[in-house]
Amino acid sequence: MHSLTSMLKFKRKHGTDSIKDFCSRFLHPTFGHPDKHGNYELVIGNNPKLCFAAHYDSVHNSGGMQKIQIKNDIVSLANDSDSNCLGADCATGIWLILEMIDAGIEGVYVVHAEEESGCIGSSKLVSDNPPWMDSLKAVISFDRKGKEDIITHQSGLRTCSDAFAVSLDSILGLGMRPDPTGSYTDSNEYSQLISECTNVSVGYNSQHTKSETQDLFFASALRDALIEADWSKLVFERDPTVVDYYYDRHWGYPQHGSYRSSFDYWDDDGYYIPSKVVAEDTEADDFLELVCSHPQAVALLLKDFYGNPYDLVDELYEYGANVTVTSRLA
Repeated sequence: MHSLTSMLKFKRKHGTDSIKDFCSRFLHPTFGHPDKHGNYELVIGNNPKLCFAAHYDSVHNSGGMQKIQIKNDIVSLANDSDSNCLGADCATGIWLILEMIDAGIEGVYVVHAEEESGCIGSSKLVSDNPPWMDSLKAVISFDRKGKEDIITHQSGLRTCSDAFAVSLDSILGLGMRPDPTGSYTDSNEYSQLISECTNVSVGYNSQHTKSETQDLFFASALRDALIEADWSKLVFERDPTVVDYYYDRHWGYPQHGSYRSSFDYWDDDGYYIPSKVVAEDTEADDFLELVCSHPQAVALLLKDFYGNPYDLVDELYEYGANVTVTSRLA
């Protein structure tokens, strides 16, 4: 794990000398020089079906080096560190990719530039349409918090089928599960062209904050699982030309303008309301359509009926909804 902990000592703000030093030390020896957008690419095998992705920038607010500490296999910033984040997002993803390359696992490996600025490197790379994209069936990013998630939706849109997520969990054997609550990462940029585009938990938490941590034990277990996996058992089901929404009040909206119809809009709180929502209960579709089309009117009706939001929250819990009470209601 020494290489991972060494990576975590670098502040990787875009454009700083320290991110250049990071790339020279950890990426150049394996990938050579980056493309014109700053992305590092390497292909192992003939026409690989899988792309494994990470990014090398972080949300550090300055360049330089930082002090870290390790306790019970958990890495965090040292108590006297003045840094604003650890940077396991996405140093751990890079470490996993380098370990897979060293083991000779077939695939396309890409470490993207400027993900934290809005997936700039990956969006430009996809626009260039490199030859290796023609054979791809999946893009797997290693850029997710926690230890359990295989992301099926990013920014409110399906980018990965449940069948693929389940099959990926099966070959890894780490007890992960499909999760529709992804925000976005570089794999999202490939989702209009590639069947399965997901993001996998790598064991960090509280990313983008001073409290960020990385679980080294989990990272090691994931590394071993990725190297030992039987990748031939993956299931590919998603049609990238089909738009499939997932709606949640507290996150998610399509990043690409082509996905938005004239009936889509943003509500007063900045949440995206899609014109079409896929519901598991088909009998509830008409009600769901009304809620999404007329949220303010439905909210006033519920206010008149319940009087206060807490009674509604109690009933929603009975229906199995994991309701988050906002600070405005608390």
